[in-house]
Amino acid sequence: MPELSRETERGRALLPFGAAEVTGPSMVPTLQHGDRLVVHWGARVGPGDVVVLRHPFQQDLLVVKRIAERREGGWWVLGDNAFAGGDSTDYGTVPEELVLGKVRFRFRPPRTGQRSPFAVVRWVLVAARPVFPVRSASRRLRAR
Repeated sequence: MPELSRETERGRALLPFGAAEVTGPSMVPTLQHGDRLVVHWGARVGPGDVVVLRHPFQQDLLVVKRIAERREGGWWVLGDNAFAGGDSTDYGTVPEELVLGKVRFRFRPPRTGQRSPFAVVRWVLVAARPVFPVRSASRRLRAR
């Protein structure tokens, strides 16, 4: 499950935007291990948005998931990787107050050993991207 760095929590109180780093595979292919995120703390969220939230059972753990739908008691959240787990299928709805912010932008750092000109150009083209909400009828996003 994507865990975010401690610096994320400290910077949240100072500015409406902050940085976070992803660890874990639950949001692949949208986010990958090592991706850096720009998070808009306190932003209005809705179905399809990628958000940072406190884990309902481990409140010191921050995770990143996609909102599938609103349900009684909060939000139903899912990871984009159906095989990774660690989402509402495991812990149920997430109360509104545990959703901290919306992910606005993703930066993928270069891989070590990426030296060929082709690899560098490819990295430049895909390294930084906005993270848009997905509002499709995808089977994965339909809450169970």
